[in-house]
Amino acid sequence: MKMHVLNGGRLRMRKSVYLPEAERSETIDLPVACMLFRHDQGNVLFDTGCHPQVVDAGAARWGTMAKAMTPIAGPRDNVVAQLETLGLAPDDIDVVVNSHLHSDHCGCNAFFKQATFFCHAKELAAAQGEEALQRGYIPADWQHPMPTELVEGERDVFGDGKMLLVPLPGHTPGSMGMLATLERDGAFLLAADAVALRENLTREVMPRNTWDPDAALSSLDEVRRLERDGASVIFGHDPQQWDTLRKGEHAYE
Repeated sequence: MKMHVLNGGRLRMRKSVYLPEAERSETIDLPVACMLFRHDQGNVLFDTGCHPQVVDAGAARWGTMAKAMTPIAGPRDNVVAQLETLGLAPDDIDVVVNSHLHSDHCGCNAFFKQATFFCHAKELAAAQGEEALQRGYIPADWQHPMPTELVEGERDVFGDGKMLLVPLPGHTPGSMGMLATLERDGAFLLAADAVALRENLTREVMPRNTWDPDAALSSLDEVRRLERDGASVIFGHDPQQWDTLRKGEHAYE
């Protein structure tokens, strides 16, 4: 199995959203990380990043959210363009896993019409709730007719232990990560927004956009446990880590 790190977009936000002690005027530029797995049983995409439309029309796609989460990516910084560089089209993707249903993690869902989607049951319920728009769930990004398998607890994608979905609630009700085990490079925990930055984990700092701080703290404990057990944690939006990762065709194996 191979893991390819793909560019799913780039966002500019107030740094204090993630590190509350930062000056209110200070900003941070955040990568949006997506992962492609080439498995014997199919191609799996973990998160689909931002929709290409937000590059030129962020407000049209996201409304007022585009002010708090400003897209600053280039026109090719999306998973569809990234897959093209690997010789793949959206119809070549068999499974899409959404860590959660915020628009920077499911924005390109609509392109993957041949895929089966995996989403936590509590996450879908949150996206369908009365306050969904205020909580950052935009139907144009997550509401599509493709088949969806709802996850309750842990879920082994292909039943061989190589891709295990792990509930990591707190950022949202149904946030989850993936523990991916590669033959050569070892285990990786894709934490998504359960841990956006390494500093959130090491200093136990809760971002302001946390849905349930107590659940998020429990998820941090689970991430630490998996890291102690040998998994390399890939954080959802860490710019320093992003610069160190192999990307595109330079796969982890």
